[in-house]
Amino acid sequence: MSKKKVTSTDVAQAAGVSQATVSMVLNKKYNVSFSKDVIQKVEKAAQELGYVVPKRKAQRENKREKLIVVFCPNLSNPYYVMLLQGIESQAAEAGFGIFICNTQRNLELEERFIRLMPSLNPEGIIYTCNPSVNFMERIQELTKTFPIVVINNQNERLAVDAVDLNNLKLGKIMAQHLLELGHQKVAYVSTALTKRQKQRSKRMEGFLEEYQAAGYGDYVIVKSASKESDASLPGVDSEYLIGYHLTKELLFEHPEVTAIAGMNDMVAFGIMDALAEAKLKIPGDISVMGCDNTLFGKLRNVELTTVEHFVIYKGRDACDIIMKKIKTRRSKYAELEPVSVYHVEYEPKIIVRGTTSYPRKK
Repeated sequence: MSKKKVTSTDVAQAAGVSQATVSMVLNKKYNVSFSKDVIQKVEKAAQELGYVVPKRKAQRENKREKLIVVFCPNLSNPYYVMLLQGIESQAAEAGFGIFICNTQRNLELEERFIRLMPSLNPEGIIYTCNPSVNFMERIQELTKTFPIVVINNQNERLAVDAVDLNNLKLGKIMAQHLLELGHQKVAYVSTALTKRQKQRSKRMEGFLEEYQAAGYGDYVIVKSASKESDASLPGVDSEYLIGYHLTKELLFEHPEVTAIAGMNDMVAFGIMDALAEAKLKIPGDISVMGCDNTLFGKLRNVELTTVEHFVIYKGRDACDIIMKKIKTRRSKYAELEPVSVYHVEYEPKIIVRGTTSYPRKK
């Protein structure tokens, strides 16, 4: 018959003290004072009974929290909020939390967040835009430790998993819609078109290519914000104000324009307000369109023509790829880790609402 296990209650009864006292004395709780006599009684009783203090289960230092890190360049544009919504909804279903690193398109801030990754030790990382070219090598190195998914411009192929965004195609679709309506003299208004913002340039290039192919390339006016603006801290209304101020300049310099395409919906909202201030009717005098199909474009008093490329789904897919990678890394197959590269792309679609129509009559 097995011997009954000695408990702290047995020690307490033998020493004539409470169970709490036994626990504190034997666990060396020195912040609580006991008389020398009490300590000796407890220790003697424990020794005589053969009581052993249970070892606490040590927490594994390297245990990862169920956390996914999301690098985001801007939280003021609804486009990124929609991406985050897709990521968060998918993560929540799997019991993961998300940690947002808002880089604000600042290289120093992005580098600081990248350096933080080993100590944060997430389950995976999602970039909601292309990483800066300065940090591509570091990102590639991090993929050895964490699964990384980039929601990127398709024309910038990276050796990581990606949910592709074909900005060239988006620009072409915008141009095709205006050409089909008969607009020849048009403008394209954009945030800064710098080297580190290639995805913006690709959208503009796609727009120009379609107009050049139709024989109207010389009629397209491109208005973009200064390069200096790209280096400044983005505000909540930065993209809106760019659309607003550049349109005011455009109306003074090129009154012949019959349609304006905004690089995204936020820019298009600024365009619309500048036209309203100039007492110009949309689309009677000038047609306007954006891109991304954000929430505000659907409002009854806005009804912005735009391009849908399924932003929320892209966020969900990026998160889903992370989950698949985690599952793969935890499974063993012939003692080797399978290497898989995911590339997902949605076909964009024009959403025609009330801001585009045929050119005004001369």
